[in-house]
Amino acid sequence: MSGLLIAGTTSDAGKSLVTAGVCRWLARRGLRVAPFKAQNMSNNSMVCADGSEIGRAQWLQARAAGVEPEAAMNPVLLKPGSDHRSHVIALGKPFGTLEAGEYATGRQGLARIAFDTLAELRTRFDVVVCEGAGSPAEINLRAGDYVNMGLARRFGLPVLVVGDIDRGGVLAAMYGTQALLSHEDQELLAGWIVNKFRGDVGLLRPGLDRIAELTGRPVLGVLPWLDGVWIDSEDALAAAGWAREEQGGTLNVAVVRFPRASNATDVDALAAEPGVSVRLTADPDAVRASDIVVLPGSRSTVDDLAWLRSRGLAEALSDRAAAGRPVLGICGGYQMLAREIHDEVESGAGTVAGLGLLPTKVSFSTEKVLGRPAGTWRGHQVQAYEIHHGSALADGEAEPFLDGWRAGSVWGTTWHGTLDNDGFRRAWLTEAAAQAGVTWSPSPGAPGFAALRESMLDRLADAVAEHLDTELLLRLIRSGPPAGPRIL
Repeated sequence: MSGLLIAGTTSDAGKSLVTAGVCRWLARRGLRVAPFKAQNMSNNSMVCADGSEIGRAQWLQARAAGVEPEAAMNPVLLKPGSDHRSHVIALGKPFGTLEAGEYATGRQGLARIAFDTLAELRTRFDVVVCEGAGSPAEINLRAGDYVNMGLARRFGLPVLVVGDIDRGGVLAAMYGTQALLSHEDQELLAGWIVNKFRGDVGLLRPGLDRIAELTGRPVLGVLPWLDGVWIDSEDALAAAGWAREEQGGTLNVAVVRFPRASNATDVDALAAEPGVSVRLTADPDAVRASDIVVLPGSRSTVDDLAWLRSRGLAEALSDRAAAGRPVLGICGGYQMLAREIHDEVESGAGTVAGLGLLPTKVSFSTEKVLGRPAGTWRGHQVQAYEIHHGSALADGEAEPFLDGWRAGSVWGTTWHGTLDNDGFRRAWLTEAAAQAGVTWSPSPGAPGFAALRESMLDRLADAVAEHLDTELLLRLIRSGPPAGPRIL
């Protein structure tokens, strides 16, 4: 066996979830499978068992494959800190920064890391399922590309391109993707997958036949819209799958949409809880009106704090705290709740005033904290992970809360992933609902979040098995790109 690359006509076409589905489907066949993404640009990340940091999507794909996530599965992770600078994680550890002007020319060293890592990974697994980034037709970046066609060319990988039909224009996007590729890159293009389809596939069939005829590449299948499959998005707060009001929800949660939100997957488990409605917002009135407000993580704590003030959200949060209505801050969101923040590292802003809703002071250090801590709260076990430069110390009376503090209705912790723990999540929601004056209790028999994630991965694999030409898929994995394909 060997591998393949799953690319997309656009960002958010569904590459990550299709890759997860293929990984689980192959693992069911008894193959040892690994996911791989040479370079991921995302502020949603995860800490592996060895203390390395990788993109959250690759962590999910490893879980789908039934193997332990590791740094080799995402050797380069770019975490945008502004519109012009990204922080680089290489092989799971901080590696410096990359300016926007260096993006096309300054990546040769990162490419070598990615290529060497994939070569080694292929010696340990039967199949490596690679995921591309953005679109392979981003010809402005082709010269330094090592995640799409550059990777495929280096390793002779067949490339399947996923198109999101829900956006519209998917057939034109497929044809245009191929037409923009060089002849050498087109030789590796092996087929198409239509994703997120709703309706009668028969109505689509003439278009599929025509695109196969025009491009000389088969359509391997049409994956349906899978309602309720929305886990572990790559993009911070790109939570279109769950950002909806639950019918009959009794507990309303507002998640503040920071410009540089990170690890917003923390709130996925809240959105999955029966009777809880979750919405993303930057509206001060929505923050005032909601039963619970969550300030998620941030890759730019001081900058996002200034944004929060500029939108009138700081005043809304102060009003909530004064009224005894619950606010939960996680990592960067927790740091914003402090009386004072000293930051010469992330923003270089020095000392700035926090929101003053927790009696804490925050200091940023150059050393990044990466770990997988555990603790208890109200007798409930909590497994978590942490990724941060800023640390908070109490500067007054407060009640310990996990690794952080609670003062009245304001709660804060640097730990990510705490809400994935079913007992803790439900106990905390019950207490926070009482603070908000809302009668809410967990639904008896509701599935746990880990079980829900597994069921979603199984649904993805089921969709691959039912709707894709799996014989052709296996043939491509075994034999590589087809010989003599048509060139546009």
